[in-house]
Amino acid sequence: MSSEEVTSDPPSYFQRLRGAATEELAGSAPIDRRRYLRVLWFFFRAFARILWSDFFLRLPVLRWFRTAPIPRWTAIAIRYRALAVDLGGVLIKLGQYLSTRVDILPFDVTRELAGLQDEVPPTDFDSIRQQIEEDFGRPLDAIFAAIDEDPLGAASLAQVHSARLLDGRPVVVKVLRPGIEVLVETDLRAIGQAIRWLRWWRFVRRRIDLDWVDEEFSTTTRKELDLRLEGRNAERFAELFSGDPEIVVPEVFWDVTARRTLTEENVAFIKVDDVETLAENGIEPGAVARVLYRVYMRQIFVHHYVHADPHPGNLFVKPKPPGSDGPPFQVIFIDFGMMAEIPPRLRAALRQFLIGMGSRDAALVVQSMRDAGYLLPGADLLQLEEAVEAIFDRFWGVDMSRLNNLVMSEAANLWREFGRLLLETPIQLQVDLMFTGRGIELLSGLATGLDNEFNPWAEVVPFAETLASEAAETDWKAQALFLLEQVRLFAGLPGDVSRVASMAKRGRLTLRTALAPDTRKQLQRIERSIDRLGTTLLAAALLVTGAVLHANDPTLGQIVAGVGVLLGVYARFGR
Repeated sequence: MSSEEVTSDPPSYFQRLRGAATEELAGSAPIDRRRYLRVLWFFFRAFARILWSDFFLRLPVLRWFRTAPIPRWTAIAIRYRALAVDLGGVLIKLGQYLSTRVDILPFDVTRELAGLQDEVPPTDFDSIRQQIEEDFGRPLDAIFAAIDEDPLGAASLAQVHSARLLDGRPVVVKVLRPGIEVLVETDLRAIGQAIRWLRWWRFVRRRIDLDWVDEEFSTTTRKELDLRLEGRNAERFAELFSGDPEIVVPEVFWDVTARRTLTEENVAFIKVDDVETLAENGIEPGAVARVLYRVYMRQIFVHHYVHADPHPGNLFVKPKPPGSDGPPFQVIFIDFGMMAEIPPRLRAALRQFLIGMGSRDAALVVQSMRDAGYLLPGADLLQLEEAVEAIFDRFWGVDMSRLNNLVMSEAANLWREFGRLLLETPIQLQVDLMFTGRGIELLSGLATGLDNEFNPWAEVVPFAETLASEAAETDWKAQALFLLEQVRLFAGLPGDVSRVASMAKRGRLTLRTALAPDTRKQLQRIERSIDRLGTTLLAAALLVTGAVLHANDPTLGQIVAGVGVLLGVYARFGR
């Protein structure tokens, strides 16, 4: 559907929505109203279809007309992908993010969105030249000795040109697309409205803080529009890994950097996914995958500062120069516009999670999820532990290629075993980890492409052991407090036993029991089945009675039989 079709003859509800949106945006940051309405119209149609299929068609009798949900969701994903490719901007980034959320979206949907690429035709160089000169207030030839008019790469928010400084040093210049602020603000407004509509869906609302999602996504995206922040992110990342000879971060040239222009050292070498060129230079791709994996574990569990966009265009490999000392290769990180900082409240839980993974301790893994706030009160911890144990038994030690194939081949079995448990478990997704999760997902795909036999478990175990030993050394105070608490409880045990015995002797001892959530649900299902059976038998009896009465009194017989039919429908659909 073209933008003209959307804006020329929308339904009356959409006309009112457009008027409200126009009033809301009056006096705020400028937006492209035609683009805003087109994006909002897509979300409105998608939500209307979901509301019709997943709510109204669940009602008795109507559910007969309800189609399978996965094809419907996949069709929406296909239309979204077409819209994102056509418009670019933030829609590309949103699609890329959603493609990693296998925890809340079906696999067919994430697979459809995974192909979105953040590449668009470049902007003409005359507008780029004008914007750079506006940033620095002087002609381009007074800023750079030379600059290539053909970009090295063009993305939805910016494009990159090779250049030389006035002293001859080679650099790369990243420049925001002229007018990109309007497009970003437009998309964020439309996405924000769509997120507010999601509040109608209880399944999503109870699992994720939608206001926080809106704020986190908008804040992170708007930060990418100030390239000075990206420069500071690069310097912070370089400082954190300054002692690691395997990691290289480009130098930022601040005298030729502004809000819309970022100038950095040209560090481009071999693209990280160019396996053939790596092999030609004597570099084992599997070794690169292991270095990347270890670096990301340090980012997440040690520094708590994560490069959230590790796609092949942002990572290079530099071979060791002949005759020099040092590691056989270096990994180069670029593009620090999307960084994720793990908040203090989640750091201890994440370390505990990794230690649990490395030691195959299902109870510790579940406890870390609870400490992080991922599991809400009422979650059946014992069942979750059993599920984690089953996953360890099935997938532990399997390399990436076999792991992917195993997951795909057993997808139906996995869903039958764990799908209902995941849907019924009261969880709250941690929004402040969403960009970290995106980075991990991209890294997993990259590691698999570099080395099909890459074994993530082998990398987790030694790192987890290191974290465990560090925790044992630094957490002696907590251990001492725990021991004191146990001593206190043990000392009070005889008095507790005496009080219990005394209450039992006086006949005042009562016992309270609480069913596990899963057991309670099974009993509720049994009760509903019994009720349904009773109602069905009563309906059958009324139908037979109505048939008998019809011979003597047709009217009375039809009434009794009609009540039987209504009871039968209620027994089938009303519970």
